[in-house]
Amino acid sequence: MSQEAAKPINVNDLQDLKERMKLIAEADPKQYHNDYSLKRYLRAFKTIDDAFQAILKTNKWREQYGVSDLANLPELQQYGDKARVLRHRDCAGRPIIYIPAKNHNSNTRDIDEMTKFIVKCLEEGCQKCFEEVTDTLCIVFDLAEFSTSCMDMQLVKNLIWLLSKHYPERLGVCLILNSPGFFSTIWPVIRQLIDDNTAQKVIFIDNETELCKYLIPDVLPTDM
Repeated sequence: MSQEAAKPINVNDLQDLKERMKLIAEADPKQYHNDYSLKRYLRAFKTIDDAFQAILKTNKWREQYGVSDLANLPELQQYGDKARVLRHRDCAGRPIIYIPAKNHNSNTRDIDEMTKFIVKCLEEGCQKCFEEVTDTLCIVFDLAEFSTSCMDMQLVKNLIWLLSKHYPERLGVCLILNSPGFFSTIWPVIRQLIDDNTAQKVIFIDNETELCKYLIPDVLPTDM
């Protein structure tokens, strides 16, 4: 979602939230959130109080989870074939996180390490955002060669939780490529876990013409 298309925020609500966060950030600069971040929390959590509490919870989670250290964790290097933040952007200028589902096996994965890897990718994607243009991400799930062993409902739930609680309004669009027929029985289960606003951002791509509305197909990796 570009800044032009983003839902307007009440100016007074934003100012109130800024004043509250200013007091927190003056005591601890690590608690600082810029205006783009404050607007995302207001859109996601609706009220000033709820947005403020959500920000404090996110700040606490980031500290306890060690988010700033994830990029350098040696144990996460082995997951490089699970997802990649691409060098190129989509047609709206959003950073692209590409996920080839065929490389995931729910029977052998370590859920804690995989969740940390997801956070690492989200962080890298968010850092690539030109927030003046867009502060959202394009997440691409490529389901080519997808099998039932690739389906990991717990990991899906973790991703949904992260996006809703700690990366609110960061998802601009989620593209589903090469969806096999049997995925139609899985999607309704996932759909129940997400709200209507998020569901509207999930697009099933049937052909290259459709894909070109969102990104140039040539930017997608062929080595994963």
